[in-house]
Amino acid sequence: MTATGTYLPRPGAAPLLRMIRAQAALETRMLLRNGEQLLLTVVIPSLVLVLFSSVDIVDTGATGAAGNTVDFLAPGVLALAVLSTAFTGQAIATGFERRYGVLKRLAVSPLPRWALMTAKTCAVLVTEVLQIVLLTAIAFALDWSPHGDPLAVVLLLVLGTAAFSGLGLLMAGTLKAEATLAAANLVFLLLLVGGGVIVSLDKFPGGARAVLELLPISALSGGLRDVLQDGAGVPWRDLGILAVWAVLGLGAAARFFRWE
Repeated sequence: MTATGTYLPRPGAAPLLRMIRAQAALETRMLLRNGEQLLLTVVIPSLVLVLFSSVDIVDTGATGAAGNTVDFLAPGVLALAVLSTAFTGQAIATGFERRYGVLKRLAVSPLPRWALMTAKTCAVLVTEVLQIVLLTAIAFALDWSPHGDPLAVVLLLVLGTAAFSGLGLLMAGTLKAEATLAAANLVFLLLLVGGGVIVSLDKFPGGARAVLELLPISALSGGLRDVLQDGAGVPWRDLGILAVWAVLGLGAAARFFRWE
């Protein structure tokens, strides 16, 4: 304290951007140090890519040259990585933070609630970048030959992240932590099988396929496959489906999320 009675350093909240950056860094470190989260976000997608590209276990629908299997699987596994981080991992982590009162305490800190969610989203994006780099390196080692416009890929990944984040936060903010844990893992497994990740939707009956194509994981995996495997242009239909899910999920999460 100075002679005039002024406290140094000056008390008060840090600048908003600095608070968001610090919280995002903390969320990222917590995510990367969690063994269960790493299993979900890194190990499982990597194993799916390597195993199903190397061993003829499931008919993926890919035909032709030997490289076609990994060409088919790599876009689906990238979609799976987004699902595992933005939806399953975030839902479980946020659900237990809510149960243990972490969110309640953070909600009364100088960090605004929307800024906390922004920090969590930044942590998800950082983790996804690391996932995509790793999975891309593995896919190239397996002779992956991607095509298409990188901008279309980025748009799909960003909208897919928004859609799954909204749904994950909605689940974490409305269900009990144990229910969130069970439901998030169940949804992950169901979408892994029925979302066009490792099995082409063409293998499903027409009525079921029409419904499955409207799911966010199907739009993301299908859009990525159209661009990266077939070299198609911007997949507007898939982007539209993801945008609708993003608006609905984030809107419902903002409306119904309970902090305690």
